[in-house]
Amino acid sequence: MKNLSIVVLLLSVIIWGCDKSASTATSGGKQVAGRIVYVNTDTLLNQYDYYKDIVKSSENKRFRLETDIANKAKNFQNKVAFFQQKVQQGGMTQEQGQTAQAQLQQEEQSIMAYRDKAAQDLAKEDGKKTEDVLNNIQAFLKEFNAGDKYDMVIGYSKGGGVLYAKEDLDITKSVLEGLNKKYAADKKSGKVKADTTAANK
Repeated sequence: MKNLSIVVLLLSVIIWGCDKSASTATSGGKQVAGRIVYVNTDTLLNQYDYYKDIVKSSENKRFRLETDIANKAKNFQNKVAFFQQKVQQGGMTQEQGQTAQAQLQQEEQSIMAYRDKAAQDLAKEDGKKTEDVLNNIQAFLKEFNAGDKYDMVIGYSKGGGVLYAKEDLDITKSVLEGLNKKYAADKKSGKVKADTTAANK
């Protein structure tokens, strides 16, 4: 699922940040900076049930599409072979041959157009799912930080922009547990779309 891999890049930058002035506190007249924490995006995407489900759903749709196109192509090749055989055996008039050839060309173009449109539709759907994943994570982090504990949550991934971070700043486990708990509740209540839950069947 190529488009969804973009999520990793997007999450490697800053996932979410809030207004500094709204989350800082004062102590003895001095301003105390809020804490910056991070989420390991590799772990998050590997273990976030919603992301895993939509990836599986997309892979299933892609496999079905590839199988469908392969069947159409095989059927078309059989028709071409049959046409060539009839031509070689002299079983067609010139006019019949031209008509059959035109029909075959039209069918080939139709298969190619179907393949291209289906691929575009899948890419568009993948893009929408990528956006959904990001929106879900950002919305959850806002709820997660309702008490203004943090000024910023950064997305960390190996090879990304953050080269080092103390382990006690890692809130991945808590965020992941919360996201999966919310997703499970959404599935139970029917808020999740059917094409996503179908990936578990």
